[in-house]
Amino acid sequence: MSHSLKSFASDNNAPVHDAIFQAMMDANRGDVIGYGDDLHTLAAEKRFKEIFGKYIRVFFMLTGTGANVAGLSHITRPYHAIVCSDKAHLENDECGAPEKMTGCKLIRLPSEDGKIRPVQIIPHLDSIGFQHHSQPKVVSITQATELGTVYQPDEIREIAGFARKHNLYLHMDGARIANAAASLDLSLAEISGAAGVDLLSFGGTKNGAMAAEALVFFNQDLADEFEYTRKQSMQLMSKMRYISAQFNALFSGNLWIENARNANNMAKILAERIEGISSIKITQKVETNGVFAILPKEAIEKLRRKYFFYTWDVRKNEVRWMTSYNTTEKDIDGFVEAIREALG
Repeated sequence: MSHSLKSFASDNNAPVHDAIFQAMMDANRGDVIGYGDDLHTLAAEKRFKEIFGKYIRVFFMLTGTGANVAGLSHITRPYHAIVCSDKAHLENDECGAPEKMTGCKLIRLPSEDGKIRPVQIIPHLDSIGFQHHSQPKVVSITQATELGTVYQPDEIREIAGFARKHNLYLHMDGARIANAAASLDLSLAEISGAAGVDLLSFGGTKNGAMAAEALVFFNQDLADEFEYTRKQSMQLMSKMRYISAQFNALFSGNLWIENARNANNMAKILAERIEGISSIKITQKVETNGVFAILPKEAIEKLRRKYFFYTWDVRKNEVRWMTSYNTTEKDIDGFVEAIREALG
């Protein structure tokens, strides 16, 4: 099978941004102390505090799954339960790591748009205090969701208030939080800590970085002794400066938001270009950098001979087309032309 160089499968497939690569190369000079005791890491920690608030605790991690699992395992006990959407990355794309490493039960809430609501959690609160049942302890939401939709700040605040009322923590999987902030035209803090999130898995990898993930604790008490959990989770990188340098580059100027805005804008342009095609049905609001659409199976097969992308739901012939920081309007033009050819 021959594919074009451009992929619409995932923003993970995009190359590392030149400025981020350069920052890593600049950090690659001389000896520095390992495991985070270096000037690059101290600078990155300072940037996170400028963005999210001076009282946060931040820990740099290697992978998004590692950040999610290490963070959740630190704030739970094995008899606890974690409530999430049935579309969540925790549930579908982490190979059972949350269950294995935390020991917790995942409670999946059905969602057509990737978002969950407090009313869905209420029936599961009956388990609290009953020794035969897993005890709900964390609500985990994804921003932006796996379906490309975004939580509005008031939706997050509602969930956070509900969680606090019932002695639950609120975790946010922010693998694409930059895309959500760009879509909402709000700061990163406004859609996380300021909205009541206790723990944020912050992702940089999908926004032009090579491997840059972080855990941000807004509740400092929860961060106590996390350095040991990070080590046991095999997420402590000895040459930490290469992770830290990536964050310094992302937050230097407006690179993080420029990258996210371009990815979002290209998805909107793609959706606009195919909206009038009768044999294509867009299934989700295009709020960030993903377009979900249903089209004939034979057209999917033809299109995949030229472009790499994933089928989201085989039963419905629903596909997912993702754009990234380096997608151009010319890329969109070529892809739309290929879609029309595939549809005959």
